[in-house]
Amino acid sequence: MKIEDGIEFKVKEAIASSQNYLLAIQNPGGYWWAELESNVTITAEAVLLHKIWGTDSTRPLHKVVSYLRSQQRQHGGWELFYGDGGDLNASVEAYMALKLLGVSANDPAMIQAKSFILQRGGISKTRIFTKLHLALIGCYNWRGLPSLPPWVMLLPNSFPVNIYEMSSWARSSTVPLLIVLDHKPVYLTNPTINLDELYAEGVNNTKFELTRSGDWTDLFITLDDGFKLAESLNFVPFREEGIKAAEKWILERQEATGDWGGIIPAMLNSLLALRCLDYDANDPIVERGLKAVDNFAIETADSYRVQPCVSPVWDTAWVMRALIDSGVAPDHPAVVQGGEWLLNKQILDYGDWAVKNHQGKPGAWAFEFENRFYPDVDDSAVVVMALHLAKLPNEKLKQNAIARALNWIDSMQCKPGGWAAFDIDNDQDWLNSIPYGDLKAMIDPNTADVTARVLEMLGLCHLSIDAPKLEKALTYLLGEQESAGCWFGRWGVNYIYGTSGVLSALALINPQKHQLSIQRGANWLIQCQNPDGGWGETCRSYDDPSLKGQGNSTASQTAWALIGLIAAGEATGKLAIDTIEKGIDYLLETQQPDGTWDEAYFTGTGFPSHFYLKYHFYQQYFPLMALGRYQAVIENGVNPEEGGFINL
Repeated sequence: MKIEDGIEFKVKEAIASSQNYLLAIQNPGGYWWAELESNVTITAEAVLLHKIWGTDSTRPLHKVVSYLRSQQRQHGGWELFYGDGGDLNASVEAYMALKLLGVSANDPAMIQAKSFILQRGGISKTRIFTKLHLALIGCYNWRGLPSLPPWVMLLPNSFPVNIYEMSSWARSSTVPLLIVLDHKPVYLTNPTINLDELYAEGVNNTKFELTRSGDWTDLFITLDDGFKLAESLNFVPFREEGIKAAEKWILERQEATGDWGGIIPAMLNSLLALRCLDYDANDPIVERGLKAVDNFAIETADSYRVQPCVSPVWDTAWVMRALIDSGVAPDHPAVVQGGEWLLNKQILDYGDWAVKNHQGKPGAWAFEFENRFYPDVDDSAVVVMALHLAKLPNEKLKQNAIARALNWIDSMQCKPGGWAAFDIDNDQDWLNSIPYGDLKAMIDPNTADVTARVLEMLGLCHLSIDAPKLEKALTYLLGEQESAGCWFGRWGVNYIYGTSGVLSALALINPQKHQLSIQRGANWLIQCQNPDGGWGETCRSYDDPSLKGQGNSTASQTAWALIGLIAAGEATGKLAIDTIEKGIDYLLETQQPDGTWDEAYFTGTGFPSHFYLKYHFYQQYFPLMALGRYQAVIENGVNPEEGGFINL
């Protein structure tokens, strides 16, 4: 069969259309970057921040009203992820923001939202962080929030409990909150609001206290009672020293661009801490911080919203890989420009990772434009693969950058054998049981998906680490395989993401030894295929594992499944061509005339069960990568018309 015949010709056209789209939207600086969408709480909390600082009149916050109205669903609430039926925390914070922006409680949208919120228990049933934001403006009592004594900052790194046992995102958000929770401020806003109508039991009947669980974790609440008693007696040891240490830590970690930690929660909390310490709005540190928040915002003619983070390094590396995988020359000017931009983004500073990693030297990449304290393993591995595939003018510089990154990644291996995102051995799970940690995201343990990315990097780029370390990583990864044959996805939804990544890795690292595991993973993907030929998985699979691999088809998840199946076929010598062809047909049929794909569902994960992401580029570069790899298989001699499992 000739490449121009049948499905092959359609694939070729789809690839060209997708490539043209991505090439046309490359930033003049060389990078690619698309919106990173979350839920409305990020924007609502930005509104609150500006109201507290009195900087709301200098931002187009009136456009937030139309944004929040557009995100409200028919049931009256706001969602954590698309189609989830509404989330209490997001709905309370959206309601708060609308009131702060002058929308009356008698507005039909507010009446509908109030009904939704009360049906789900009202403010008293919200998470700790929602209550904290309400307490800042007197809409919740600080007594109902956990205490975090400032002296926590002074605990030595060798102590079993210290700030470096928290995940990077928890640490960068918590240190400033040590100041906020100590000061317990209540700010008057314009307009001044209350949210008494959102207490289901009546605000006068509310018990502002931490909820006991009836198990061992109640020890933390007893301990919290002791902290509160000490506060009431004005007996908090080393209080001033702890606050000064927290302030110093915050100032040291602000980027020149004003960012903290590369994430909005750390940025907002740091600015709240500075407000508690009576910094002026015109202080250059504050001005830079507020400008950094502005840089995360997206403004349209009638809308204003804030992203939780920005992903230019991640997006650029994946676009480059997709373009090259689909046939774009490795020395294409766009690829070269992207590669050189990535080289310039390599972080050569020591960050928080060095506190527990005494061997590693800098050489990693972060997710964002600027985040020198928090590079991560996942981004670094993907960038290394993108650079390896690209042909750059200064190949020696490229190879030195790759070598430096490999050494850093090697040094970040955790004791169980895998890799985590930002730190090594950040795995004290009991921290998720403290009252403050109700998002269950206090730690950053090694995971199958990040580990798989490292192993894929090693195999694709022909890089090596010590044999015992490699064997330990493979043992860890194989041990993480579920009984059904799939792997959990920490950073993408969910088992489809994890399984695709692991199959891509095992296919490149001694695949003959792992034939059974690879085949079990491929079989699981095959049985998850939807009748329309695509794959999809709901975010609810994090709460209900019986929903593994189940959900409406999406372009990104279909692409992940195809990438995993093609890798498995190459590793085992047998390609599930019928299944793959149906998946390819799904991508071809759902591609838009401009070469793009569209999907409403969230397929990225921030915190499982609590915070999800929609990467607007996932539905672009992953389908292109899948089509490119399928085309390569065809051109190597597989005939789709033969059907079944094709021996390669």
